[in-house]
Amino acid sequence: MKRSNFIVSLLTAAPLTALAHSTLNKPRDGKGFKIKSGEGRYHGSIKLKGVNQNLIDVKVSGKDTDGDLAIFEQTSLSPGRGTPLHVHLKQDEIFYVLEGEYGFALGNEKFRLKKGESVFLPRQVPHSWIQLSERGKMRLD
Repeated sequence: MKRSNFIVSLLTAAPLTALAHSTLNKPRDGKGFKIKSGEGRYHGSIKLKGVNQNLIDVKVSGKDTDGDLAIFEQTSLSPGRGTPLHVHLKQDEIFYVLEGEYGFALGNEKFRLKKGESVFLPRQVPHSWIQLSERGKMRLD
């Protein structure tokens, strides 16, 4: 590569690197908050429509963390249904069962989770879950 091309490439990339770094270190407002049981932070309980009829309470939103983290509590009202096989390219997921029983598929592995158990689902690995009990509740990070 010619020296002039190298310098132009370097100068072009430098602001992008600085921008990415500044986003990662962006200060928060320093204020915490409380979310009551059975409530969501911004929208109250959200009733899902589609593959299941569950309720979602957004406890911590990506708006609160500049997209670094989101936490949901899901009340499961759809026995025998769940979320079909899908992939997240950029985020990992952690499910923690608060009540009921669920089945998870992760790649070629299958897990059965009960109250107090959790499962880690790494990004870029196909996964799905199904509600096995009549009623259930999970926390999703």
